[in-house]
Amino acid sequence: MKRLIDRLRSWASALKRNIMVLWFCYRHPQTPWLPKWVAIIIVAYALSPIDLIPDFIPVLGYLDDLILLPLGILLALHLMPTQVLEDSRQKARAWEASRAQRPVNRLAAVAVVLVWLAVAGGLAAWLIQNK
Repeated sequence: MKRLIDRLRSWASALKRNIMVLWFCYRHPQTPWLPKWVAIIIVAYALSPIDLIPDFIPVLGYLDDLILLPLGILLALHLMPTQVLEDSRQKARAWEASRAQRPVNRLAAVAVVLVWLAVAGGLAAWLIQNK
């Protein structure tokens, strides 16, 4: 059991590190537009204080954290040019060593709230129309 917990901690730490690598990647001047936008979307979602699918929803609440976010990270890392990735990994290691606070993306939180409001509005309109 202890070994499983250690593996989960290691996996979570690697995810956190890769989010910061992508954060530095999208800010790198040599990042092409497609990897940049994939990285921006993944980083914005990961650093948002609000989840698109709240964790209290059974099964689906953790689906984004356990499957979608890691797959998005892998896609973004795969698309990134090697030199940009290496530069960003060095910056992420330096950031990790400095123990600086992780950035929070409030704009992504607003986007998530707007998506939820749009879904709620669409559902309300559908319910009113089909009443």
